[in-house]
Amino acid sequence: MSYMELFKVPEPTPELSRKSSIVGVGESDFHADYQAARANTPGYEGHTSESLAVIAFERALADSGLKREDIDGLGVNYLYGGPSAEETAAMLGLKPKHIMGQSGGICAGPIPFACNEIAQGKADTVVLIFSAATRSIGRSFGGQGVTTGGPSSYYYHHPWGWSSQAAHWALIWQHYMATYNATEADLASVAIQMRTNAMRNPNAIMQAPLTVEKYLGSRYVVKPLHLFDLCLVNDGAVCLIIRKADMARDLPHVPVDIGGWGHAAVKSGKLHTLVRERLRPQFQESGRQALAMAGIPLSEVHHFEGYDASTIHLINHIEGHGFVEPGAGLEFCKSGEMDVNGSLPVNMAGGILSGSYMHGWNHVAEIVRQLRHEAGPRQVKDVHTSMFSLAQTDQVHPVIFMRRETS
Repeated sequence: MSYMELFKVPEPTPELSRKSSIVGVGESDFHADYQAARANTPGYEGHTSESLAVIAFERALADSGLKREDIDGLGVNYLYGGPSAEETAAMLGLKPKHIMGQSGGICAGPIPFACNEIAQGKADTVVLIFSAATRSIGRSFGGQGVTTGGPSSYYYHHPWGWSSQAAHWALIWQHYMATYNATEADLASVAIQMRTNAMRNPNAIMQAPLTVEKYLGSRYVVKPLHLFDLCLVNDGAVCLIIRKADMARDLPHVPVDIGGWGHAAVKSGKLHTLVRERLRPQFQESGRQALAMAGIPLSEVHHFEGYDASTIHLINHIEGHGFVEPGAGLEFCKSGEMDVNGSLPVNMAGGILSGSYMHGWNHVAEIVRQLRHEAGPRQVKDVHTSMFSLAQTDQVHPVIFMRRETS
């Protein structure tokens, strides 16, 4: 599958809104596995993508209350290679009538695609699995001679030092500081908020308190971005079970309906759009599509999960979608508005800065728990609508999720 196809989604039409629901979710042991790997714990052998996939699937299946024979669709997402969907089905003891195949690793297209397949009658209950043994295989990002898997273009070009996404985030942050008179200490507030959120999540990788002093004292990765400005690298897997909405009743948990989605891409002037506009036109257009499909205004989104591969990238999401005006995102964070009791709680499990790096799949897992009202000390009060937003290089893809009111 090509890079562009990772983001390909069905047309966002109201006819598909809330016709599919997430009824099961499972994750691997991000925290325990990371700690064991770092500590070289005796007897710990690490994981493969396959073993992680099995763990996440078994937990999602148990969570859903369904049986193996209820599963008739399967999509697999092994980020750095793995068995085919057919081989995965046999490994999991499934006999699906519909195989979605390798539907791309990044959590952008697979969920809307599964909804569309269900609407077309190809399956009633689809298992989606993401799995990546990123740390175990020694995956690295950036640097001379390193292949990142991203597109070959002028903003991702090794001879010019643009060997990872951290390079363009650093340029974005440099421009932001000059435009809005922001400081590194201001950006520290985002990393600290994500760490605070993660400390309420037992499965989060990073749970030690983070201070401005510790943030500023950490090494630069790509100046002016510090160590804590960039996402984690870890092993893990996430499994989601999506079922036809009218078949999602009488299961153990409140169904989480998929209400809408959108997509927008940069068509020209990429460097200008990435650095000066920070993808704002793409955030606006894709968000408009998703909200229109769901039939709600932005003001009804009470919980937000954004792809926080860097701290400034998360601010791009908040400002780009219009939750605050351009230049106001850092003060919004510093004032506590992104905390659990703020006006827009953000990335409540710690995101990929402190929670786990599952390429957006962990954000969706957190949304499911939030909309079920099962998130414990990080639960957003009375939340009924959440937005997930992925922005990767020159693509933006939001998805709206809605709690099914059963009373």
